[in-house]
Amino acid sequence: MTTQHEPEFTGLRLLVTGGTIDKVYHAEEGRLGFERTQLLAMLRQARVALPERCIETVLLKDSLDMDEADREVISVACRQAQEDRILITHGTDTMVLTAEYLARTVTGRTLVLTGAMVPYAVQHSDALFNFGFAFAAAQLLPAGVYVAMNGRVFPWNDVTKNRAAGWFERAPAAP
Repeated sequence: MTTQHEPEFTGLRLLVTGGTIDKVYHAEEGRLGFERTQLLAMLRQARVALPERCIETVLLKDSLDMDEADREVISVACRQAQEDRILITHGTDTMVLTAEYLARTVTGRTLVLTGAMVPYAVQHSDALFNFGFAFAAAQLLPAGVYVAMNGRVFPWNDVTKNRAAGWFERAPAAP
């Protein structure tokens, strides 16, 4: 009798901080909000057998409500993680600010931030694609801080959110 073994993702940690990727629609209130992370459902849907012990919910917060103290909490979680490769789910509005903060405060690790423009729980979401793409990027990239969105990976200091277009792109060159 053969036993199937789950693949082991050694050296990879997922940090949940909130953002649109984790929001759900509260019909009774007519608004989007948080209940719990959607990452476990996303991992199941993608058939990724990452052990739950590798997932840590640090915050469940809209990134527009984040401040420097929240960024420090994320930084501490990165520095205290046993793993060298960390995927961070984050709201898109201030993702670049957090990436910049992490670049100043965390060294020697691969940190990849990702999120979604549309919640995972809503039809036609970009969440599962962005998450899967970032999941692979976190396992392949060298040490540094990156943003993985819309099928592209950007160094933390060369990315911006184009709100009008609804995607991330390289930061405009300085004049």
